[in-house]
Amino acid sequence: MIITNTSEIYGKEVTEMLGLVRGNTIRSRHVGQDIMAGLRNIIGGEIKQYTQMISEAREEALSRMIAEAEKMDADAVLNIHFSTSQVMGGAAEILAYGTAVKVK
Repeated sequence: MIITNTSEIYGKEVTEMLGLVRGNTIRSRHVGQDIMAGLRNIIGGEIKQYTQMISEAREEALSRMIAEAEKMDADAVLNIHFSTSQVMGGAAEILAYGTAVKVK
């Protein structure tokens, strides 16, 4: 499976557009992480617990998007994008989406 944020794949020809594919996950903060984040906010610097949480959420969303593309028998997913939105206090959705295609 080829995954790219471009609309073309060098050396490949898109033969069929299969449609939109997406994957998402919603993650919430942990009270212990919030305490550490509050301290980090006072002294400054990266909040590594949140960086790790968002990174894991992004990978989960991407994995779910790829699984949806595989169900459609896609060879590739073009124009990959990520979106983040707050769904409630302390919880955020990570969405990965793109266009599933057949290539030769």
